[in-house]
Amino acid sequence: MSTYTRGRELKVVHDVASPDTTAQTPGMIRKPGIDSNTAGAEKIWLGHVECVPNTMGPPHNHGEAETAAYVLKGHIRVYYGEGFKEYMEAGPGDFIFVPAHFDHIEGNPYDEPAEAVLSRGPDNIVINLDE
Repeated sequence: MSTYTRGRELKVVHDVASPDTTAQTPGMIRKPGIDSNTAGAEKIWLGHVECVPNTMGPPHNHGEAETAAYVLKGHIRVYYGEGFKEYMEAGPGDFIFVPAHFDHIEGNPYDEPAEAVLSRGPDNIVINLDE
C-alpha cells in the first residue's frame, strides 16, 4: 500500500545543482542533488562533494544536522577534539558519520582530488566557527 501526500511528488533529479545554492566551507565544494530546491525535500540534503587537493577547511559544525558520507575516490581527513589535533581518515569505499553539533575540520591533505556522496538531515546546515 502506498500513501500519497498532497502537494508532494516522486522526483528524479538528473544532475547536481550549482554549489551556489547551498552552504559551503572552503575546500569542500558541495553540489546538491536532492534538497528543498531541487526536489522539495524537507528533511534531507543529498549531494556530491569535491574535496580540493591540499586544502583544509575552517572549524565548523552542522548544527542539528547529522552527516553521512560515502567516499568515492581520494582520501578525506576529519580533524576533531581539543585543538583539532585528533583525526580520522577515510578512503574509497569508506563511510563517514559526523554527529550533530560536532566541531571539526575536514579536507584533503593530498595532491589528488577526493570525491564523496554526502547526506545530511534535516538540511545542509554549515556553521563556520570562526565567523
